[in-house]
Amino acid sequence: MWLNNSFMIRFAQALAALPAAPRRAFVRRAVAAGLVATAAAAAAGTNGLATVPAGGAGAAATEGWDGVVQAVRQTAVAAQVAGAVVALPVKAGDTVKAGQVLLRLDARAAEQTAAAGRAQVDAARAAQQVATKEFERQKELHKQHYISQAALDRAEAQYRATQAEVQAQLASAGAATTQSGFYVVRAPYDGIVADVSVVLGDMAMPGRALLVVYDPKQLRVAAALPQTVATRLAPGAAPRVELPALPADRAWQQPLKTQLLPTLDPATHTMELRLDLPAGLAGVQPGMFARVWLPGSAQATADARVWVPAGAVVRRAEMTGVYVVGDDGRPLLRQVRLGRAQGDRIEVLAGVSAGERVALDPQAAARVR
Repeated sequence: MWLNNSFMIRFAQALAALPAAPRRAFVRRAVAAGLVATAAAAAAGTNGLATVPAGGAGAAATEGWDGVVQAVRQTAVAAQVAGAVVALPVKAGDTVKAGQVLLRLDARAAEQTAAAGRAQVDAARAAQQVATKEFERQKELHKQHYISQAALDRAEAQYRATQAEVQAQLASAGAATTQSGFYVVRAPYDGIVADVSVVLGDMAMPGRALLVVYDPKQLRVAAALPQTVATRLAPGAAPRVELPALPADRAWQQPLKTQLLPTLDPATHTMELRLDLPAGLAGVQPGMFARVWLPGSAQATADARVWVPAGAVVRRAEMTGVYVVGDDGRPLLRQVRLGRAQGDRIEVLAGVSAGERVALDPQAAARVR
């Protein structure tokens, strides 16, 4: 810094020693040379900056609609009887097998009723045995003409009544046993426990959901489409499903089956589109956000979108922007609002108009002054 100051002082002294006319000519030539150098440096910086026009050129004629992952088989498990929860061996996230015990209710009263039913069956069978022996004796006496036909008929009627009583008691005992089985709630199929809405001691009532179980092998994506879009959907269209939460190599999936429900929601006037996902997708769960892309359903809308290269986007703290090169060749950082990404392009929702030139190298654009 001292050397620079000394040089400037000596240069000023030498310049002041010159006559007036030469001094003015030197100053004019120095200023002109400086302006030329500045312009040349600016031209070299802007001319060497690669740009691309923002617009929809090359964008796929697709339209995306938000959806949600659903389980094809999802069951809200409830009890058929009332009772207090006394055992809860599973929790949310557990994998269960078909028939596995999910929870138990207090079944003491039902078990006592079942035991009473079995005792009544034993009593009816004992009465049947007595009636059977009595009927056999009456038949022997009738053969020897010791009793009348009426007495034999009464013995036979008693025998048949005891048989019917045994059958009735067996049915009653079976109903009591079946009723006692309702106090044990089991898994309807192999699946995963999604939610447990009770704790030990809670009172279960018929129809109240206690647990939610779903089958992870059968998942689908459901999206609500406006009526105008749904009616234009081609019968053989092949929509694609995007799962942004998955890694890039598994984020795009081709559905196995597509179903458009024939009814409309009277409140939203939308139709539900269901797309079955391939089995065995790791990391996919019901409730996950998904996006459905419909090919060729809105060509005009797709063409009107503005896209920029992903590498041209600048992210600084909470600001997202791109360098837009103006008519004067100078790049200016402009804040933008981004939409979805598709390949190496990103949709710009606001901040850049179609046709404006965007710098491909933000770092090089930042050095241009």
